[in-house]
Amino acid sequence: MALRILLNGAKGRMGLAIAAAARDLKLTLSGAVDAGDDLAASIADCDVIVDFSSHQATESLLKQAVARCKPVVIGTTGHSAADRKKLLGLAGKIPCVWAGNFSVGVNLLFALTRRAASVLGADYDIEVVEMHHRFKKDAPSGTAARLLEIILEERKLSAKALRHGREGITGERQPTEVGVHALRGGDVVGDHTVMFAGLGERIELTHKAGDRAIFARGALRAAQWVVTQKPGVYDMQDVLGLR
Repeated sequence: MALRILLNGAKGRMGLAIAAAARDLKLTLSGAVDAGDDLAASIADCDVIVDFSSHQATESLLKQAVARCKPVVIGTTGHSAADRKKLLGLAGKIPCVWAGNFSVGVNLLFALTRRAASVLGADYDIEVVEMHHRFKKDAPSGTAARLLEIILEERKLSAKALRHGREGITGERQPTEVGVHALRGGDVVGDHTVMFAGLGERIELTHKAGDRAIFARGALRAAQWVVTQKPGVYDMQDVLGLR
């Protein structure tokens, strides 16, 4: 029997890309809902939910998914740290892939960033720069947020180390700082660069997305994978075997 996928956030840019990718891959969308639609009416007829809607709708989605024991793939971003912590508790009751970026290339960037941050010492300053289209509502992006989590974990730093842009007389850069810069403009799908700047050399890891189809195909790959998993929260590193 074909996997039945319920798409939540169907009218958004990613929702449209996922619907197109599903057609190309000959996967079955059992439903496509958006804000104002009755999600509950469609959940019963699906095997897995793929969500690219609004961060404000995630809690309701997870509660309904848990009640129906439906696996979920979440690509929605913009959650606060406190909200995410609360929501992860709900997500862990079902098989759930929650990722800020579903691109295979970006997930390789995550793995390379972790490796570089572990090898290069505190004498290499780290800055993260991301750019997206003018319509994006949250900053930094979910992908940048995950890169920052990785860097903080490897450097054993807290979120207090993050510096979101700089202005005025900031003084010399401290070794424990991690710079974060969000650029917005035009129709940029998503560019991310992690810079390790030492004295005399600089290493830059960059990924540039030119088509949302890469994210859509990754999300659908995650949907096919998560339906065979036990309850718990996974990400694309798990889906791709990069752990």
